[in-house]
Amino acid sequence: MKKMIGSPGTMSGLILRLGQCATSATSIGVMVSAPGFSSYTAFCFLVASMGLQMIWSFGLACLDVYAIRRKSDLQSPILLSLFTVGDWVTALLSLAAACSSAGVTVLFVKDTEFCKQQPALSCDRFQISVGFAFLNWFLAAISSHTMFWILI
Repeated sequence: MKKMIGSPGTMSGLILRLGQCATSATSIGVMVSAPGFSSYTAFCFLVASMGLQMIWSFGLACLDVYAIRRKSDLQSPILLSLFTVGDWVTALLSLAAACSSAGVTVLFVKDTEFCKQQPALSCDRFQISVGFAFLNWFLAAISSHTMFWILI
């Protein structure tokens, strides 16, 4: 099988997974700390999507640690197919959640100036959380493309 940056069972793959886990956890933490986020469906979808991404990335990071310590190969076709499908699903969910939350945030901050009318909303936290969600999607896209190229 091919060796690429971000391959499962390598140090670069572990760093990529830990980055995904950290950015999704940060996005969740910032969004949950913002008062009133649960009143908007897009923000709840962002939290749910980032939660799924965090669980998936943490699980694969643990698998990478195990493979690195045992010096085992995680590049069997069945495992790579599973990783590829899981990465594509979580990457698409992350992109959808980040885009929908970004749309609501832009609507609140720029278009309607809803944030100025409702000082109880923490629009700065919404923006930070969406930024981390897009960073998470970028890392997930790298991972999913790496898995795809290793598979073919």
